[in-house]
Amino acid sequence: MKTLKIANPVVSIDWLAEHLEHPDLIILDASIKKVTSKENLQKLDLKIKGARFFDLKNSFSDKNTDIPNMLPSPDDFSEECRKLGISSHHKIIIYDTLGIYSSPRAWWMFKAMGHQNVAVLNGGLPAWHNAKLPCEPENKTEYNYGNFKANYIPNLVTTANTVLIEIDNENSLTIDARSHGRFIAKEPEPRKSLKGGHIPNSVNLPYTMVLDKNKMKTHTELQEVFKNYNIDNKELIFTCGSGITACIIMLAAEIAEYHKISVYDGSWSEWGQLDRVPIQC
Repeated sequence: MKTLKIANPVVSIDWLAEHLEHPDLIILDASIKKVTSKENLQKLDLKIKGARFFDLKNSFSDKNTDIPNMLPSPDDFSEECRKLGISSHHKIIIYDTLGIYSSPRAWWMFKAMGHQNVAVLNGGLPAWHNAKLPCEPENKTEYNYGNFKANYIPNLVTTANTVLIEIDNENSLTIDARSHGRFIAKEPEPRKSLKGGHIPNSVNLPYTMVLDKNKMKTHTELQEVFKNYNIDNKELIFTCGSGITACIIMLAAEIAEYHKISVYDGSWSEWGQLDRVPIQC
């Protein structure tokens, strides 16, 4: 069997269908409930054939902080991957039940942990299911222990201290994926303990602007989106409410061929409760 290569950060359902049975491929379901919605997941009680559940909220979040969704340590990430049967040679495709919502977060996590052979399924489970491609009922499965080992890449992860330093740097730009109403403090934050507003000198790019319904826009369309922000040659820091949708616009930026990119992991869940940082409305 030919060596499997992942050449792009997103793959189509046709690509996945063609390679579904490849022994080096692992499919991960990284679905979570949408933070700003009162509705449950678009549950079909199905998964893509052979998919394994990547539990973002529990297994793959830092348990030593009250800030949601924070990146776990490389050792903890590696251990949880091994429990899922993931080894360092595996090629990984990630999807979620909303099309593209939380899957880019898992994609970014693997990238930050030094695993390059990873991509997001464009359109996720809805596109796969609508095309009548192979699904199976959700079930609990035991996996052979993998040998995954993280090789942490700190340049892809930004802290509050770094964001604070970069606020007035003309060669750096923070891009916020929240809705415009939340960005200007006209809509309440879903987490009531947080102040409203945004990081000074940041700009707003709601994550919905890089999507076409539940799929990522094309390379050309994304280049047009980012062209409006005058970001060529700048270091880009992506932020949002809790580090989920920031990864959607980071994925879009990578597709559009921007490479000096990182995610502010704490995002507004951290910044909005800190006393020592400035806030703009």
